[in-house]
Amino acid sequence: MRPGRLAAPEQPRAVGAELPVPAPALSVRDLWKVYGPKADAVPRDPALAALSRRELLEQRGCTAAVREVGFDVAPGEVFVVMGLSGSGKSTLVRCLTRLVEPTAGQVLFQGEDLLAADGKRLRELRRHRFSTVFQHFGLLPHRQVLDNVAYGLEVAGTGRRQRLRRAQEVVDLVGLTGYEASYPDQLSGGMQQRVGLARALAGDPDVLFFDEPFSALDPLIRRDMQAEVVRLHSEVGKTMVFVTHDLTEALRVGDRILIMRDGRPVQCGTADELIGAPVDDHVRDFVRDVPRGDVLTLRWIMRPPQPGDLLDGPELSPDVVVREAARPVLAADRPLKVVQGGRLLGVVGHEEVLAVLAGAGGAP
Repeated sequence: MRPGRLAAPEQPRAVGAELPVPAPALSVRDLWKVYGPKADAVPRDPALAALSRRELLEQRGCTAAVREVGFDVAPGEVFVVMGLSGSGKSTLVRCLTRLVEPTAGQVLFQGEDLLAADGKRLRELRRHRFSTVFQHFGLLPHRQVLDNVAYGLEVAGTGRRQRLRRAQEVVDLVGLTGYEASYPDQLSGGMQQRVGLARALAGDPDVLFFDEPFSALDPLIRRDMQAEVVRLHSEVGKTMVFVTHDLTEALRVGDRILIMRDGRPVQCGTADELIGAPVDDHVRDFVRDVPRGDVLTLRWIMRPPQPGDLLDGPELSPDVVVREAARPVLAADRPLKVVQGGRLLGVVGHEEVLAVLAGAGGAP
């Protein structure tokens, strides 16, 4: 899990203190993908749009794989889309790059509507502006690692010397130095996926899409690759959209997580928001087994000061994860102050911390 990356719920800022908000790298608006006869009629007809997945299939012979999905992805953010099998998450990410054609809605890439792009423009965007890492590596078996990594640059018309120089840079970046002359069948599954990751990075895209890239790997290799994504993100800062069905993976790599069910978005937020304030039983079941002390921050468990509280001790940030705060809080003989920007937000003591660590902590 990435406690250092988790953003707590935003607090109101004083008038005049607002910080400029960068334009989203990716904006999705009311996106639909419907399969079946007269599919385009479903999003336009409120009566049809209101039907459940089963009702729509029974009445119209249509399946809504993605329905009414909307979100923004900030520049440099790792945005995770997760859900059970059949939730629509993989169809959604394919719609974002038009590997699957959406039925309705908007996908704005740095302000440009991808659904309005013609074939030539779409090819240009795929070659230069975004890349996708799939579960199946798709490496060319007759090419060595360096040439596999350079393949996308070759297709884009980059000269041999320049593309091999860039390929070597990303091979070094993903930890494959020394394997440049190896063929795919000489590599482990994790190393093959590193080649796929290097190939996606070679073109220096603005956005990287990951479609369950590690689900076929052994658990230990999968964990190593998750750590690799976190490391690479810290080094290159790319905007990433990551699809997974594994909550542990989502918590480990993601800044925010969108949970989907039956093609619809259920809840979108940081890990502490999902665990601290699940919107329904579906999300509550998803996060039930997550160690709350590893994710919830002090913002979720602090209480107002009470008469008799001595407030002259150390101060803690509201964004500190509960488990990290446990030692100083439990070592103190009084509740500790939770302070942000010089303002006292609350206090936290033994009772609040122990409740979370024992599994009894909950949403405010």
